[in-house]
Amino acid sequence: MKLLFIPLLLTSFAFSQIEYPTDYFRSPLDIPIIPSGTFAELRTNHFHAGLDIKTQQREGQNVYTVAEGYVSRIKVSHYGYGKVIYITHPNGYTSVYGHLSSYAPIIEAYIKAEQYKKESYEVELFPAVDELKVNADEIIAYSGNTGSSGGPHLHFEIRDQQERTINPLLFGLEVQDKKTPFVTGVYAYTKDDAASVNGKTGRVELRLIPTKTKDYMVESVTAFGTIGFGVVSYDSQDLAVNQNGINGLEAFFNGHKKFEMDFNRFSFSESRHINRFLDYEYFKTRRSRIQKLFVEQGNVLSLYQTLDNDGYVTIEDSTASVYKVRIKDFHGNESWVTIPINGKQASNTPNLVDTKAKTYIFSDQPTNLTDKNVSVYIPANSFYEDTFVDFKVSNDTLYLHKDLIPLQKNVTITYDVSNYKDAEKNKLYIAELIGSRNYPSYLNTKRSDNILTASSNALGTYALVMDTQGPKISATNFQDGKWLSNFRYLKFKITDNLSGISNYRATINGKFILTEYEYKTNSLTFDFNDNVATETKNELKLVVTDNVGNSSTFEATFFRK
Repeated sequence: MKLLFIPLLLTSFAFSQIEYPTDYFRSPLDIPIIPSGTFAELRTNHFHAGLDIKTQQREGQNVYTVAEGYVSRIKVSHYGYGKVIYITHPNGYTSVYGHLSSYAPIIEAYIKAEQYKKESYEVELFPAVDELKVNADEIIAYSGNTGSSGGPHLHFEIRDQQERTINPLLFGLEVQDKKTPFVTGVYAYTKDDAASVNGKTGRVELRLIPTKTKDYMVESVTAFGTIGFGVVSYDSQDLAVNQNGINGLEAFFNGHKKFEMDFNRFSFSESRHINRFLDYEYFKTRRSRIQKLFVEQGNVLSLYQTLDNDGYVTIEDSTASVYKVRIKDFHGNESWVTIPINGKQASNTPNLVDTKAKTYIFSDQPTNLTDKNVSVYIPANSFYEDTFVDFKVSNDTLYLHKDLIPLQKNVTITYDVSNYKDAEKNKLYIAELIGSRNYPSYLNTKRSDNILTASSNALGTYALVMDTQGPKISATNFQDGKWLSNFRYLKFKITDNLSGISNYRATINGKFILTEYEYKTNSLTFDFNDNVATETKNELKLVVTDNVGNSSTFEATFFRK
């Protein structure tokens, strides 16, 4: 049997049919753009919404507005983007700058006035159009590492008027990149038990063979029926070794395009469907992201451009075919994976699903599961398809399957705690048990009489946990009773080992002072430049409260002149 190779039409891969202005926006930094994270990169439960730009491993780089406009939104939070600013431009686009260390003086003063007014570090502001206008090339902030950031960098986005986030590179920002994407794994999937790959059903790993041309071959596959493929692929840019996301995927079967995906624009509301695009179970068990080159039920991602039979191919007996995958980065560098397929019908043994002691969920219907003092509400369309799940309760521990099936919506967990003493009820919370040691991770728990409720975006194991100890507080750069005239900051360490820190409030001489909490380092900082401590003798008081209401108080006296 001769293997049939059909030439592919290698037309250039169109990034988008929309014309984006390529000479309107400048770079937000005055250093070369070296990405630590690319647009639509694969992240936990979401696609990356912007471009992460390295800041030379330090904070404090000047951050410039990329064009004239006005500050339309400012948000300061402990998590997420940390300190972030949004600039709306006359052409209708909005630029976003996240994980900042601080803002330019005028903007900083505007925010601090609101923080002191609300007596809260976390604020969200929406200035009027004429309040904070900015010019092109104006310094609006300084780069940092605030919020859910793993190291100093600038998170940069461009959004359209529909709040869809768009690849910033489409607007002419330059990144040096001559490296081709690389592939670390290839897999085949049978759509049903009538299909087979190398005599197997389900997910089947294929042998990947790198070539001297930086492309890849796969050892010849024997298959039959309807099947799909998946790849593990990454990209990197010049001047960096990061494993970043790719920009485009295409698949061809005997020269005919079956699948195309463009990672250049998406809506935040659809980002959670990344868990349907990826092999969720494989990621949860192997920590590797297989990108499926076929579309399953309920996957409504707008990133798909071309779909023929949802990307699946049908292999008939006694045939020879070629399946090719094209992986591209934004700058046109590409890698190919070639998969020769010999059609041969096999005698399959159907996969048997263990349904013993399991509950069947109809995906299009709401479901209430109840056992002892625990109930779980699963909204309709939380699951992508009908499925069996484990559900049982033992000693206030809820076993709600393993986290191997993705959810589209959050489930609600309810505990009846009427069997606890009144003094204990206020100290209880619902936690997800994480890792091999079952570490209790706090879920936002609400109480109404004897009922505790929390929501979760994943299956897993949950439990009631009691927290009776207050947070710990210690000063890290000063001592009680000392002169602090030459100090710029007061610094503290605050920790809580169970339910976690909920809020904190500090005063000097009974007057509120603004303290900045950095959860990654458990640090709390006050800046004397706020000009709150103006007395010679000052009485400091700091109260820190955890998520079930336990409080701890730190008090000290210091002197300044």
